Amino acid sequence: MASSSSCVSFRGRVFAVPRGRVVNVAAGQVLSKHLKNLACGLAAVALAAALGDGLPAYAAPLDSVAGLTGVESDAPLLLQADELIYDNDRQTVAAVGGVRIDYGGTRMVADRLVYNQRTGRLSAIGNVEIIQPDGTRAYADEFDVTEDFADGFVNALRIVTPDRARFAAESAVREGGETTTFNNGIYTACEPCKDNPEKPPIWQIKARRIIWNGKQKTIRFERASFEFLGMPLAAFPVFTTADPTVKRKTGFLMPSIRFADELGFGASIPYFIALAPNYDLKLTGTGLTRQGFLGEAEFRHRLVNGTYTLKIAGIHQMSPDAFDANTEDATHTDRGMIGSKGRFEINPRWTFGWDVMAQTDKNFSRTYTVEGFDEKVRQNEVYLSGLNDRNSLDLRMMKFNIQETYADGSGSDRDAEQPWVLPSLDYEIYAPRPVAGGELSFNLNARGISRDNEDLRGSPSDDDFATRGLEGKTARITAETQWKRTFVTGSGLTVTPILAAQGDTSFIDASTSATDYSKTGASLTDDDTFSRGMVTAGMEMRWPFLITAPSSTHVVEPIAQVFLRPNEMGAGELPNEDAQSFVFDTTTLFARDKFSGYDRIEGGHRANLGVRYTGTYDNGWSVHAMFGQSYHLGGTNPFADADMVNAGAESGLESDVSDFVGSAGASFANRLDGAVRARFDEKTFEVRRAETELGFRTNRLSASGGFAYIQAQPTYGFDSDRHEVNGRASLRVTDNWKVTGNATYDITNNRLARNGIGLAYDDECFSIGLNFRQSRSSSDALSNSVGFQISLRTIGDFGDKFSGN
Repeated sequence: MASSSSCVSFRGRVFAVPRGRVVNVAAGQVLSKHLKNLACGLAAVALAAALGDGLPAYAAPLDSVAGLTGVESDAPLLLQADELIYDNDRQTVAAVGGVRIDYGGTRMVADRLVYNQRTGRLSAIGNVEIIQPDGTRAYADEFDVTEDFADGFVNALRIVTPDRARFAAESAVREGGETTTFNNGIYTACEPCKDNPEKPPIWQIKARRIIWNGKQKTIRFERASFEFLGMPLAAFPVFTTADPTVKRKTGFLMPSIRFADELGFGASIPYFIALAPNYDLKLTGTGLTRQGFLGEAEFRHRLVNGTYTLKIAGIHQMSPDAFDANTEDATHTDRGMIGSKGRFEINPRWTFGWDVMAQTDKNFSRTYTVEGFDEKVRQNEVYLSGLNDRNSLDLRMMKFNIQETYADGSGSDRDAEQPWVLPSLDYEIYAPRPVAGGELSFNLNARGISRDNEDLRGSPSDDDFATRGLEGKTARITAETQWKRTFVTGSGLTVTPILAAQGDTSFIDASTSATDYSKTGASLTDDDTFSRGMVTAGMEMRWPFLITAPSSTHVVEPIAQVFLRPNEMGAGELPNEDAQSFVFDTTTLFARDKFSGYDRIEGGHRANLGVRYTGTYDNGWSVHAMFGQSYHLGGTNPFADADMVNAGAESGLESDVSDFVGSAGASFANRLDGAVRARFDEKTFEVRRAETELGFRTNRLSASGGFAYIQAQPTYGFDSDRHEVNGRASLRVTDNWKVTGNATYDITNNRLARNGIGLAYDDECFSIGLNFRQSRSSSDALSNSVGFQISLRTIGDFGDKFSGN
């Protein structure tokens, strides 16, 4: 009989049909019915193995398997074979030669398929292969099951998932419709060596027996071992985990280790409790050789429109004297915290959330690295935000904290000087349609601040938290509106008239001891309430010129602005909390109000002039640059008026003619880029401030460096110039090995401020990283840390950091 046809035999009668058609006769119907079970069941085996770290699973009855695989039970089945033979004497139906089944997106091939009507068993024999719609592939020499999938066996099972995870077993046996036993199973996420497939992978998990209980939804490993480079590293007589259909199950999680001089060595063991599909609890116990037992608990709850967490932690310190004397860590024995985070989408436009923490002292969470709450500078907040097109609202209540070792009243502590912000409001809205042909916008800002201790230091500090502020309570509400319209002339000149009005009211209940301070000579107003306003009329003109050349394109754009407005009211007489971080450079040159917040208002008449350049070259280079200067034309220069923090002093804007500011940058084909920003004296062109950056990238090398310079600022207490240089590099020595390094050098104090080095290995299934870091304080106190991270793909990550002096 020709191989290009199929045969159906009934008591010697033969019916030939073209290959590829489903035979619509009794034998075909009988086989088709059970082949659906077989194909769907094999698909379930492959799918289950792809889930949950690639652990194996087995088939279930058709209804449940269809649910697992996503295939409808009435999906059409296509059978192709060289022959279809019905043996009435033996009550078997067989598809023989080049057998292929397509069912619900799953494809199976085999040398032979047989259904025995007497025994009710289905068999796929010889080179059995299944390909699922998601790309999962399962291979076996033989697959034999009962028609209800209660009992059966598989020989030489191999599974490859879409993410290249691999599972194999010599054989598998299913009994009682619930339990499947895999004999001599192996799991790995590593690909076999191309030159030597028999070579052990980088890592693999072996088990003498793997028992899957479908009713209890557990997988039990017996006599399991973890091998690395073919060498057993860890052995487990017995352990049990959830089966692939279970996303969350009660049990132990990956442990971790830690070390610190004051804490000693520690080991953390987390225990996960799956309370419900949408909420759970994690309990973590950590034993520390010097301080005792640290307990942590975290509750997580997911609702329809958001999630929230609640975390608590505590310890009874065995050796508080292990910490430096008279520090926050040394003066407390019983320590703990409680914290919560949440975020809910009220609707597509509105979001409500919080991030809050309370603790027994101000450094517990940082000392014991309580995850999610160990930041040095912590912002506790409750917020409501909304966004609709360009319109937005953000309402927050905040409390800033510094987790520090300095005890209260030590003279070096900073936490007590941090404020409550009750509230902070930003509201911005744009008119939906043009007004007088232009764009009209409205902005509302409000903030209230309460601080228990004043912070009015006039000398520099080596930390980042020397926020200057007043003891007592202050509040301000500001309303601002702006209209602008752009006209374009026939020659390409763009002219934009700008009109703006702003008004605010401040409420002040500050300590009388804050009315004078040494560096600025300014005095705060004694009024409890102070109102002020500002109106602005301005004009902006831009005239871009396009210059084309055979291999490049250039745009040169002169820019000019003029703003007319009265003097700032109450300059230096009001608290300045949100306009302290002021830097004059090309990013603020053309700002209508150059102050960084609402507590200061730029007043007086001012002109800003500059030119912008961009160039694009066919060889891959691109260049950009800007240069300009600002001119105070009349009225009182607000940057020469001293305020609470001297925001405008030595900024380059305190004189009628400002310093020059410039920036330039270039890049080449995403391989080389550099940038420089600088401020130059308006008379001598001496560099007042400069920053440079340079980066270089190839397939194996990535390097970057930077230099920062700030001229002496005696007003702020910096009597000498400040210089700093930094660099970092990463070199991929081979396809798998990489070396990294970084360093920051303080030229002013002639010391290495920070440095580090790292070594990493990574491939398709395994990665490990080691790093060493050093940092030095202003007193040259040295702090070292060593960290490591190991990642086994599909299994998890393991690592920690060790620190000490």
